[in-house]
Amino acid sequence: MIPLSSKLESREQEFVEIMKMLEEHQFSLGGNWDYHQGSFDRYLDEAHKVWLRIPFDVINGNLDDQTEENDAKIRLGQPYVLKHVYNEGLDPEAQVQTLGALVNQFQTPVDPDAPIEQHWLDEAKDKLAQVERLFPN
Repeated sequence: MIPLSSKLESREQEFVEIMKMLEEHQFSLGGNWDYHQGSFDRYLDEAHKVWLRIPFDVINGNLDDQTEENDAKIRLGQPYVLKHVYNEGLDPEAQVQTLGALVNQFQTPVDPDAPIEQHWLDEAKDKLAQVERLFPN
């Protein structure tokens, strides 16, 4: 993970407004969100291993990604780039779960925080600069 400096850090705004602006630049709400925090994520490579992430905290209201009627106000955190290298295919040592019907077929990551090549950093900085231009000072 490599942090990036950004004028977006500490910006406070309505969740729905920020989400709409970022969706126009291929960001989506990261799958790890909850009612108190989350992130906007954009993959940088076709294999979806290198990501630009803009984290946020909910500072007021309720966050719900299924409706535009939510009233959450968020504060953006420091953006960063991460690379997640994982094994391809099914795990040959898959384990049967408690109920016997579920099988964990996915392998654990080879490196959840792999080194990031300079060209991906440059790409992330370029995408971040494009997003920063969407927000008035």
